[in-house]
Amino acid sequence: MKAAVYRGAGRLVAEDWPRPSIGEGELLLRLKGCGLCGSDIAKIVDPTTKVPAVFGHEVVGEVAAVGSGVSTYAVGDRVVAAHHVPCGDCHYCRRGSESMCAAFKASNLDPGGFAEYVRVPAPNVRHATFRVPPQVSDEAASFVEPLACCLRAVRRARVQPGDTAVVVGLGSIGCLFVQLLKRAGTAVVGADALSDRAVFARELGADAGGTLEVAAKAQRELSAGRGADHVILTGGGAAVLPWTAEIVRDGGAIHYFAGGEGAALPLPLETLYHRELTITATYSSSPSDLAEAFGLITSGAIQVERLITHRVPLASLASGVDLMRRREALKVYVTP
Repeated sequence: MKAAVYRGAGRLVAEDWPRPSIGEGELLLRLKGCGLCGSDIAKIVDPTTKVPAVFGHEVVGEVAAVGSGVSTYAVGDRVVAAHHVPCGDCHYCRRGSESMCAAFKASNLDPGGFAEYVRVPAPNVRHATFRVPPQVSDEAASFVEPLACCLRAVRRARVQPGDTAVVVGLGSIGCLFVQLLKRAGTAVVGADALSDRAVFARELGADAGGTLEVAAKAQRELSAGRGADHVILTGGGAAVLPWTAEIVRDGGAIHYFAGGEGAALPLPLETLYHRELTITATYSSSPSDLAEAFGLITSGAIQVERLITHRVPLASLASGVDLMRRREALKVYVTP
């Protein structure tokens, strides 16, 4: 089969890759499409990433083969499948930290979604695979995994009705956060250097949007001068942290959704202490988050199809990466 293989030094090559075989409880999917995620790009530009590798985890496919013991899916079913599954019973899982579970970190699709076929391991079949109804497009279904990650972040940030939230970075993830925060009953301000993205965020429900300066002013007005209850960072890295500390209220929270650049947080400990600021972060999602995200997408409660601005075949994955790195694409969808 063909796959877009990472060969190091930022190089992606469309080449032959062994077609996976399946065992008991597993599925073989013929890929229909896979979203390109910022975490995929982070691996591509990281010089320490092991090679060769096939990335991609926002997977939509058609069941091509069913392993023995599988009765819930049949050949021809269209499904979404997530890449990580926790054990559900360890210390981390019992305390809501499923993404820190050893089984979660060890699990994966085989290979990644930037290939013609993918093997779905048995635990993923049981806990992280969903049959896509006819009215939902492949492209919309590909958002189940990223939306689930955003859901977990909103829950971990303890967002409440009546809060004011600022979303920094209005790529596809930022646009998902705008919609989820509005559903949670908050006033939402979007911040992005690209004016068209701020306009789009307002179309999706944001109360205001614009540059960091514009966003700072808007959140003051919406919070009656108190400051934002939450600032969610989907980009910008550590360099944005001093700005977030200026606009967040005393006792407020800053949530790092994407790590970004920076080996240290440029914020004095005294600031955290005297103002009782909270910094939180999330990595990935849980099976329950995936199920909730699947329900939101299949019901049409969250707009996702408009977020995809570019579509590329496997052979052109490198061009899709370039589009997102230059911020010319909001979201790239990759097809076999």
